[in-house]
Amino acid sequence: MRILLIGNYPPDQQESMLRFGDLMHRELAARGHQVTLLQPKSVVAGSRGAAGLGKWLGYIDKFVLFPFTLKRALKAFDVVHICDQSNAMYARYLARVPNVATCHDVLAIKSAMGEVPENIVSQTGKKLQQMILNGLRTIQYIVCVSTISCEDMRRVTSRTPDTCTVVYNSLGFPYSPTPRAESLQRLDALGYDARSPFFLHVGAAAWYKNRIGLVKIFDELQKLSAPAESRLLFVGGPLEPEVQTYVQQAGLESRVTRLTGLSNEDLQAVYSLALAFIFPSLQEGFGWPVIEAQSCGCPVFATNRQPMTELGGDAAVYFDPADPAAAAQIIAKSLPNLEAMRQAGIENVRRFSVDQMIAGYTRAYQHVLAAARQ
Repeated sequence: MRILLIGNYPPDQQESMLRFGDLMHRELAARGHQVTLLQPKSVVAGSRGAAGLGKWLGYIDKFVLFPFTLKRALKAFDVVHICDQSNAMYARYLARVPNVATCHDVLAIKSAMGEVPENIVSQTGKKLQQMILNGLRTIQYIVCVSTISCEDMRRVTSRTPDTCTVVYNSLGFPYSPTPRAESLQRLDALGYDARSPFFLHVGAAAWYKNRIGLVKIFDELQKLSAPAESRLLFVGGPLEPEVQTYVQQAGLESRVTRLTGLSNEDLQAVYSLALAFIFPSLQEGFGWPVIEAQSCGCPVFATNRQPMTELGGDAAVYFDPADPAAAAQIIAKSLPNLEAMRQAGIENVRRFSVDQMIAGYTRAYQHVLAAARQ
């Protein structure tokens, strides 16, 4: 097949979505398809980034200039795949070409609809999300990355079950357990001494990641001495003021550390050395860190909600993120079982292979191509 992938605008720095586009491009091409990954270029915005004036100039790149490039490219392809639902507004240009989109989540759309009081959306943001929603309603076929993302997408779009399916994401990098000596060497180079036990969290500074909930859980674990002298390592963006204030007031400054800008190999080393990974997210579309951690043999403790329960399966242990004290008790009681959790996690992630993902998308492409021939 001749496949056009529509990827994300690099200056927006949506790293997971950029990696997803690259992964699809690489794996489809490896299976003999003719694949092009087309992304809006930073022409007007230049090197200004995605904040302030750069954000507004980026809208010109994405919504004024890119459609001309897209329309010129369409005739050379059998099927077009929008790799991220946040680009669904481009569906208006795809009416004559078989098309598919991936829906990773509709959290932003739900926020714009007023369903998420924790995340207030501006009027401009609401208009953008309405454009995305309109696009999702017109895309021929939608692939969702989890059951909950599919249920949410169908509810907000009113799409019928025959126009969508669920295909699990695979890992964007072949994470696996890294030998302790190599891992320690990598973390030493990052300035972090990983020789004493630490709990780990990987994720951005977004409301739904519930990092304030995590530090409260960690505080409760310290009260239980589970284990004694343990630490908490954040990998991701700067800690929110609320989180910083709690850490200071609880006297946890010496126990809580943050690293950022890690390579895949460095992140693999962190997962491999961590005592356990704690993921207290309130909502997710998929939740890559859950299966990244398990791939590295890192035990996972996560929120007792979908998709975390769908991803972690029987290999993870779950808790209510609204009750930090009870969550800490659950984690503490499970510490003697970490080795079994490690082995179960490695087995669980076999469900998320690249082969199953590409096979699922190939079926989606064939579906819209067959419909076009009727």
